[in-house]
Parts: sequence; structure tokens; C-alpha cells
Amino acid sequence: MNESIQPVIATCVPSERRMSFLPKHLGAHFVTGEALVYRWACLLTEDNDGGVWEFFELSNGGFYLAPRSPERFTITCNLNQFTGQVSADAAGIIFTLYMLNQLANQTQEDRLINQYYWLRDFATMHPEYAAIFGAID
Repeated sequence: MNESIQPVIATCVPSERRMSFLPKHLGAHFVTGEALVYRWACLLTEDNDGGVWEFFELSNGGFYLAPRSPERFTITCNLNQFTGQVSADAAGIIFTLYMLNQLANQTQEDRLINQYYWLRDFATMHPEYAAIFGAID
């Protein structure tokens, strides 16, 4: 049987749901996870000035955080020698993937491993997938 692949849809989380968003997706690791996303943003780009971030839920159960910015971000990853410019949305996916990878490796929790792969699946459908995978591989 030939099953069609369903697209993964990202939906911006409204402000009234933001307080419960990270605990829902990261459980007891929500404070650490949020701090790690911002830390990876600082490590991977000089373009990050803090600012406002959007939270996105994915139709496959995943999530990510992304800076709210019309500007492009220069991502420099010394771990794999990647340098490239991406939208704020793609940058957020990259930062969140790094955070999830780190948390999943530290905790070995299936929940976090699944979160990583759900976001990675979404990234394969993103218009900037080549740059995203260049930054994380």
C-alpha cells in the first residue's frame, strides 16, 4: 500500500498558552530546555539580541522556539564548519534541535528523543532544510 506522507504543520502558540507550553513538551526539564535554547542561540550566532521569541507547536507532537525577527541570522557552527544565513524561523529550528539533542543525550528520555525526531521531521519539509541540516549534521 502506498501511503502518502502528511505534511507537518507549525502553529504559533497564543500568549495565553505560553506558560504551559514548555512544561507540556519538556516535562521537568522545561527550565533547563528554555535556557539551553537561548544559550545555543548565543553560541551559534552573533545576530541574536535576545528580544521576543515565538513558540510553535507541530502537528506531529513536536515544537520549537524561534526569535521574532524579520532579519536573517548568520549561523556559525564550529562543530561541523557550517556557516550560512537563515531566516529567524530556520534559526529557531536549529537552536531547538541543538537543545533537544543535548537534553536527550543527557537524560536518555524517550520523550526528549521523540521531540528531537519530530522537529527533525518537520525540518525536512522546511524551505530552508538544506541550511538547517547543514548546521546540525
